[in-house]
Amino acid sequence: MAAGSLVFYAIADFNFIWLLIAATIFNYVLANSIFERKKEYLIISICFDIMLLLICKIFGQAYIKGFLPIGISFYTFKMISYQIDIYKGIISEKPDFIRTITYFIMFPQITSGPIMRYNVFCENTLLDNNEDKKGWKDNFSYYFDQIEDGLRYFIMGLSMKVLIADHLAMGWKEIGTIGYSSVSTPLSWFGAVIYSLNLYFDFWGYSLMAAGIGVMIGFPFVINFDHPYSSKSVAEFYRRWHITLGSWFKDYVYIPLGGSRQGKGKTIRNLFMVWVITGFWHGVTFNFILWGGILFLLICIEKFILGKLNVAGKIIGRLNVLVLIPITWVIFAISNASDLISYLGRMFPFFGIGESINYLDISKFVGNYGCYVIAGLLLLIPTFYDYINKNRKNTIFSIVFLGLFWICVYSMSNAVGNPFMYLRF
Repeated sequence: MAAGSLVFYAIADFNFIWLLIAATIFNYVLANSIFERKKEYLIISICFDIMLLLICKIFGQAYIKGFLPIGISFYTFKMISYQIDIYKGIISEKPDFIRTITYFIMFPQITSGPIMRYNVFCENTLLDNNEDKKGWKDNFSYYFDQIEDGLRYFIMGLSMKVLIADHLAMGWKEIGTIGYSSVSTPLSWFGAVIYSLNLYFDFWGYSLMAAGIGVMIGFPFVINFDHPYSSKSVAEFYRRWHITLGSWFKDYVYIPLGGSRQGKGKTIRNLFMVWVITGFWHGVTFNFILWGGILFLLICIEKFILGKLNVAGKIIGRLNVLVLIPITWVIFAISNASDLISYLGRMFPFFGIGESINYLDISKFVGNYGCYVIAGLLLLIPTFYDYINKNRKNTIFSIVFLGLFWICVYSMSNAVGNPFMYLRF
């Protein structure tokens, strides 16, 4: 699997395969000393991984176009969690070279996650050398069932990506082509919905595809999204959105800083650190830092003010998710400050800056992209998706999945593909 993963990465980003190999070997070598509880080696490894990420982020996004290795944020975070878990004794066995390398560069997850923990990785029965253990080695039926079930998850994710996210991406690009200062207020809000659903189904689709491949090759299913738009607050939204990243920040940043155990002041400080780092993790441009800062403020308001309002606080929290989250995604999406101001001016037409140039422009977009928005909104309903997931092994659903797969193939063969959005992170 390690060799296959290297080939997979080389096809996607051959210019930086050497960096992945060097970082992997360096971290493995240090892991052997960290296993002996040598803290100085833990510090060296963490500093190395952080500096590697910072250098690539800063140069790749601010100075040298193309100097951003695919998936570097994901595999450096896996390396950091691996070293800390070894030092804490959570990983009880001394690092094995092949298993460690395979974990760092595992092909379904290396480009866009999810960020699997090493202990979960080791639950793969194919990696177990115990020949007496009942698993894929001795049970062909079980092996076949896993492949079949993983393929279902893969098709579900592929359908979200190709049939919903890619079409919505065209809508968002079309708005950019028109010009953010030239859209009407209704279209600017519709565009915020389009981008929000595009990002969600692009990344949720990838996560399901990666998890499905993982199931096919023996790993447990990794949940990375849990109906975030049904959340009752922004904080809950981000506990359900990109779950593996959120839990990483909680376990390796927020809790080590003290979490919420040391009073209001330090809790605010710790939340601030988490969200500044989260913003920077996504990119070094101003919009990502602003995005992280706004989410920090919203979560603090919910935690220290709305939390005391009982029913009213819950209602406002729900509105925050349905209204403010799409607005923050607009900030996330538009890196140019003047473009961002223009777009927000269209969304909030105060003092004339949002006056509509063509107030009927939304009718065209609703006609072209409304069906994809409706499909996305249906999948936001937990009951709707959970019904599909629960009955995914049903014969009728299997036939539907087969049909969806070939529709996706046809769609991809007749259109220019859109790369996964989180590849640039």
